[in-house]
Amino acid sequence: MADYRDVDPLFGTLGDADKMIAEAKARGLRVIVDLVPNHTSSEHRWFRAAVAAAPGSPERDRYIFRDGRGPQGAEPPNDWESVFGGPAWTRLPDGQWYLHLFDTGQPDLNWGNPEVRAEFLDVLRFWLNRGVDGFRVDVAHGLIKQADLADWQEPQEILSGADVDKPRPPMWDQDGVHEIYREWRRLLDSYDGERILVAEAWVEPAERLARYVRPDEMHQAFNFEYLLAAWTAPAQYAVITRSLEATDSVGAPTTWVLSNHDVVRHASRLGLAVGGGRPNGIGIGDPQPDAALGLRRARAASLLMLALPGSAYLYQGEELGLPEHTTLPDEARQDPTWERSGHTQRGRDGCRVPIPWEADAPSYGFGPTDASWLPQPASWAEYALDRQRGVDGSTYELYRTALRLRHEHGLARGPLRWLSSGDEVLTFTNGGLTVLTNFGAESVPLPAGAEVLASSAPLADETVPTDVTVWYRA
Repeated sequence: MADYRDVDPLFGTLGDADKMIAEAKARGLRVIVDLVPNHTSSEHRWFRAAVAAAPGSPERDRYIFRDGRGPQGAEPPNDWESVFGGPAWTRLPDGQWYLHLFDTGQPDLNWGNPEVRAEFLDVLRFWLNRGVDGFRVDVAHGLIKQADLADWQEPQEILSGADVDKPRPPMWDQDGVHEIYREWRRLLDSYDGERILVAEAWVEPAERLARYVRPDEMHQAFNFEYLLAAWTAPAQYAVITRSLEATDSVGAPTTWVLSNHDVVRHASRLGLAVGGGRPNGIGIGDPQPDAALGLRRARAASLLMLALPGSAYLYQGEELGLPEHTTLPDEARQDPTWERSGHTQRGRDGCRVPIPWEADAPSYGFGPTDASWLPQPASWAEYALDRQRGVDGSTYELYRTALRLRHEHGLARGPLRWLSSGDEVLTFTNGGLTVLTNFGAESVPLPAGAEVLASSAPLADETVPTDVTVWYRA
């Protein structure tokens, strides 16, 4: 975010990026760039110019600077908190404050400034002209803030959490963001071939999220309400039904996701009680997940998700069944949440540890030495790719089977038809297959003569045990 038209030297050069794009296309792969438009780095030339300029200057108008409240403006302009903990405002030596919904090194841009809008259109063109196939838009729901920057007397969360009977937070999901994405969509549509915009928008309810994927806006939006849903039949039925109805109303696919770089990996998250999600990781004093239960439920949840119509995103390592690294040494932590929460929230480092490729190699094959950028736990050797490839029943082979069947049976296209939606069992049909997930404590029987194509765990006597998903053909 220090330079939107370059590559961090840590990862290489623009020439390396061009080579990667060309090599990917030669292999039939698409390349999507992660774009961060809500904020820049404090090292960006614009922010450096803003700090050097005077209050009220054009340089400061590219960001959100305000005078403080109280005597000598010593108090922040409002009561907003950072997603990472602590105040969302930092004061400069000249007395003005700047807004950062995240870390102090990530100042929020002012999207009411035409120069900001023009700059990002040019950034889009820069990467489109290099051949990328689209953009994953970070914090897509945060670009526009309520004009009066009104106080928000609630804890700050990246998920807007706007229940139908509650007002929306003034920093999230403001209606003005849609004008921006309509302009971006027109630009992408002016290029030959298929180009995509994917929204990382933590927005509820589903009807609000569906606004981001209307025909003239984005193509996909991650369904975080689904990611955070409890592991119970009623909760899963409700979120799946609500999500499909909302996106169907605008003619868009639902985009399912179970893990990403901001949440506890679902192989651990689902090992906590009924299983849900928390964006900020496992806190100090929180109960530790049951590893065996978590993996069992994660496999069942993945098989359920991959049977749903729409798009499905997989987070690196989930195909190996990787759990959260919950014993990461405190001195190794890099997430700003750790410091800004006063060491009460461990943050997201546990889901960002490099994944294991080879059980017996240094850093499990991630690099030439054991000095990976976050330390890997010794227990991860059993999850390494070379221990799972070709092994019947491994999580890796379960994913390969499910993805093959998803393609062969056109499950992405649907339609889904519910057969049962009780308190303990969900059953539906899609693409000529029947999908059954057992959330209850007792095993449930399969129909006589059912041909099982995939199962998240071994079956016993033609019955489906607890926390198991089965795909079968009658």
